[in-house]
Amino acid sequence: MTEKEKFVDFATVRDLLEGAQERRGDLTYEQVAALQHAQWAASEGRVGYKTDPDVFVTLKAALLEMDKLAQYPDLAAKLAELMPLYPSDVKAVLVSKRIAIDDTEINAILDTVRQHVGFE
Repeated sequence: MTEKEKFVDFATVRDLLEGAQERRGDLTYEQVAALQHAQWAASEGRVGYKTDPDVFVTLKAALLEMDKLAQYPDLAAKLAELMPLYPSDVKAVLVSKRIAIDDTEINAILDTVRQHVGFE
């Protein structure tokens, strides 16, 4: 995977932009907008719990170990970022690639998410 293909979560983007702001003192208008969005997206306000870059990395790795997601690192990253708790949320992500998935596999994804987020 090249650097251009690296998937990161909102919490990582937030941390990188906050670090840049501390080092430089100022950010461009676009960077400020991206920082504000990343701060919101990684906060409790978006999904009810604050996201953490370490959780994203470990969850994405766990999802990539599943047969259905092994060939779709982009979808594994999206699921790791969204941390879905309901089957309809998983289906909404997977529908973009028209992946056929049964309820057992969806439940396995949800169980993995719950384990990594700390809801089990």
